[in-house]
Amino acid sequence: MTEDIELKEETLFEAPPMGEQERMVEAILFASAEPVTVRELEARMPHGCDAAEAIVYLRKRYEGRGVNLSKVGDAWTMRTSPDLGFLMQKETVETRKLSRAAIETLAIIAYHQPVTRAEIEEIRGVSVSRGTVDQLLEMEWIRFGRRKMTPGRPVTFVVTQNFLGHFGLETARDLPGLKELRSAGLLENRPPPGTVPGPGDMDDEDDTNEGQSELFED
Repeated sequence: MTEDIELKEETLFEAPPMGEQERMVEAILFASAEPVTVRELEARMPHGCDAAEAIVYLRKRYEGRGVNLSKVGDAWTMRTSPDLGFLMQKETVETRKLSRAAIETLAIIAYHQPVTRAEIEEIRGVSVSRGTVDQLLEMEWIRFGRRKMTPGRPVTFVVTQNFLGHFGLETARDLPGLKELRSAGLLENRPPPGTVPGPGDMDDEDDTNEGQSELFED
């Protein structure tokens, strides 16, 4: 009678077949967001299981497949085969929000181009940081223009074709004037001090630009 009880206890705590242990390890690794150690695997599996041996068989089973069993430090995880990594890539469009300083600087360049940094600062009433200009250059919305034929020959800035294309403009002359901006509700009826005028609000703009052309080299 005692022998029968001992046999039943041995059967009760007998480890599952190795094939079943492989399935258990496979299920745990697939469901785990982080790599799992052998000790952690065995803690989840029935008593008597050999997770290390199961991993050996499972690793061979996944050789050449789209998903491989990979070791990370002292833990294991399921990962996409390296040669198929390109399938996991996803291109996204990153939306970059311009700062107020960048918007003001861009508007001044668009409406007053070609314009120097000193002229931008004079219109804004504050200095222009290098980071602001670098951001606009990196976005390819502005570029360097001709140097001004004045002491120091400062470089000027102008808007690019990318800027015009983004806003659906053929030329910078198509930029909305103050009247259009006000009618669209983008500006108050009384323009605040330092408001950048548009081409339609400067009757003598063409004459001014023509007069300035002699100040620039080709």
